[in-house]
Amino acid sequence: MKDVVLELKDIKRWFGNGEKKLEVLKGVNLKINKGEIVALEGPSGSGKSTLLYVTGLLDKPSSGELYLAGQSCAKMKEQERTQARRKYLGFVYQSHLLLPDFTCLENVMMPLLISGVHKKDASLKAAELLEKMGLKHRLKHRPGEMSGGEQQRAAVARALVHSPALLLADEPTGNLDPSTSEKVFAELLSIVRETGLSALIATHNPALAAKMDRRLRIENGGVLEV
Repeated sequence: MKDVVLELKDIKRWFGNGEKKLEVLKGVNLKINKGEIVALEGPSGSGKSTLLYVTGLLDKPSSGELYLAGQSCAKMKEQERTQARRKYLGFVYQSHLLLPDFTCLENVMMPLLISGVHKKDASLKAAELLEKMGLKHRLKHRPGEMSGGEQQRAAVARALVHSPALLLADEPTGNLDPSTSEKVFAELLSIVRETGLSALIATHNPALAAKMDRRLRIENGGVLEV
C-alpha cells in the first residue's frame, strides 16, 4: 500500500458568525499518496485557494482533521506549523514572489539556509536544480534581469530545493503566455516525477489538468473526483 502524504478528514472552513457566516469548505475529504500529482480544478471563488492555504498550514480549518506525512496538524501551535511547513511543504504561487535584491541562486538557496544547511552545500544543491530547470546561465542574475518564464522556473526550483513531501501550487503558470506556460509546466512535472514527490496543483487549464495523475474538482464546498 502506498504511503499517504496528505489526508484531509471532513475539513470545514468558514468566516464570520451568525447571519454573516460564510462557509467556504463544507467537509472536504481527500487523500494524496506518495508520488501522486493531483489537479485541483474549480471556478474562481470556489475555494481552491482556501483549500490550499489550509493544506499548506497557512490557515487553520474551522473543524476537521489534517494529516501531513502521517502527522496530525489541525491543532498544532504556530511554531509547530512553521516547522512542519519548512520540513514537508513546498509552495509555488501564480506570481513568482522572488526577492528582487537577491540573485536567482540566492533565492533558491534561501529555504535551505533557513533550515540550517551550510551555505556551500545549499549553493551546490540550488545550482544543480537550477541547471535541471534550464537556468544554469542565470545563477547570478537578479529577478528583474530574467524573463517571466525564467522567474517562474526559479520559483519552482525554490519550492523543490529542500525535497518537500508535498508541493502545493496555485495556478503556477497562470501569468505566463500559453507557450511558456506549457514549457514551465512540463519542467515542473518532470522534476516532481523524477524526485518522487507528491503535488496538489490548482489550475483553470483543463489541458494541464489532464497531464496529472488525478483530477479533483471543488464544488459547493466539497471535493469530487473528475
